Amino acid sequence: MLDKRQFYINGRWVAPVEACDFDVIDPSSEEVCAVISLGTEADTENAVAAARKAFDHWSQTSKASRVALLEKLLTIYNERADEMAKAISTEMGAPIALSRTAQCGAGSSHIKNLIRALKGYEFDQPLGDHAPDNRILHEAIGVCALITPWNWPMNQVTLKVVAALAAGCTMVLKPSEIAPLSSMLFAEMIDQAGFPAGVFNLVNGDGLGVGSQLSGHPEVDMVSFTGSTRAGVAITKNAADTVKRVALELGGKGANIIFADADDKAVIRGVRHCFNNSGQSCNAPTRMLVERSIYDQVVQVAADVANKTAVNSADLEGHHIGPVVSQMQFDKIQGLIKVGIEEGGRVVAGGLGKPEGLEKGFYVRPTVFADIHNQMSIAREEVFGPVLVLIPFDTEEEAVSIANDSPYGLTHYVQTQDSEKANRVARRLRAGMVQINGTFLGAGSPFGGYKQSGNGREGGVWGLEDFLEVKAVSGWN
Repeated sequence: MLDKRQFYINGRWVAPVEACDFDVIDPSSEEVCAVISLGTEADTENAVAAARKAFDHWSQTSKASRVALLEKLLTIYNERADEMAKAISTEMGAPIALSRTAQCGAGSSHIKNLIRALKGYEFDQPLGDHAPDNRILHEAIGVCALITPWNWPMNQVTLKVVAALAAGCTMVLKPSEIAPLSSMLFAEMIDQAGFPAGVFNLVNGDGLGVGSQLSGHPEVDMVSFTGSTRAGVAITKNAADTVKRVALELGGKGANIIFADADDKAVIRGVRHCFNNSGQSCNAPTRMLVERSIYDQVVQVAADVANKTAVNSADLEGHHIGPVVSQMQFDKIQGLIKVGIEEGGRVVAGGLGKPEGLEKGFYVRPTVFADIHNQMSIAREEVFGPVLVLIPFDTEEEAVSIANDSPYGLTHYVQTQDSEKANRVARRLRAGMVQINGTFLGAGSPFGGYKQSGNGREGGVWGLEDFLEVKAVSGWN
């Protein structure tokens, strides 16, 4: 069992002011894999004070010096990728193959793309030819509280931390207490890269404790949070008294529209995407909207894919899905599957309980519901597990209406060989992202949503600008 009870504050590892031990559970085995400490208000104050003290100097550093440090960080991250993959797999249950590629790889990709964005960004720009003595300056917003989730740890940590560093901000990172090991390893990398003391700080804690202390702190200028919509609302309310910027990346209930002329692999691709990372992705295509003429065929294909989806321990090699992250998450998913059955949904694969032979660990059966309508709980609530619902539609208009009839608007998907229809539907979908025919968003593309999926954008230039203030200056010579 790992002892990880220290925090990283002002350039060194320090003991918590008060001991408050918290067990980190390996979801594959339900065994304790590490012990951390949950921070108190005194720890939060120390971290914020360190970030505030470091801000004046760090915010005035040159773009070239920040690029050099971030490039050094990228080199270290890639050199220690195996350590990172194992930490993520252990703490949150991503199968080791997925952890090496998508989970760990996301961090490397975001660091690289944010370095590219920083190199090309002009922090000092003229207003225009009509006002030659006016300049527009883009400046670091200040001390940032970065609160990250457990489902894609390095994806979210790097999107926030590296963008904030590139912008010239200082920060306090509070990773999820459920999966903190990867973030603590990342803090080691920050230290190894040689960032100045106080620029980056890490304090473990829960949302009600350190999270609330940070979001309401008068010396914190911005909160960037990824997690549930419920928590995002609470953070926004807590931050309101100090009128700080709040950037939110929240839940999703992605619609995957399968038209009758979709390609042969569209359904298989959609089911696998939904189940990837054990369904624990905010942008998962969890509502499959199917044109009625192919509905029965799609139900059969989706059930077959689910029944062939292997589930096993995260430390085993192979192409399977792992456990969900915790007992609480397992219980929530089971509860929603039960509600789906009670509301009249037809289970065509999976269902309640654990897969056969996996009684120890938080394993969920890959589940497909057919004959769902969009007002059922299972179609409206974010399950955050390997659960797919199939909803029939008759017309393009109806498909768009069903897709948009959700409190969320993060990522929607369109499957059709008619490019005009694909583009037309993409324009009408109320979501921050739309992916057509299995294509991926390009490097540095903005990630974020509409409605209760949040505000602000992460990644590339848009992610950098989230951490910048805009200053207009007249009389510039």
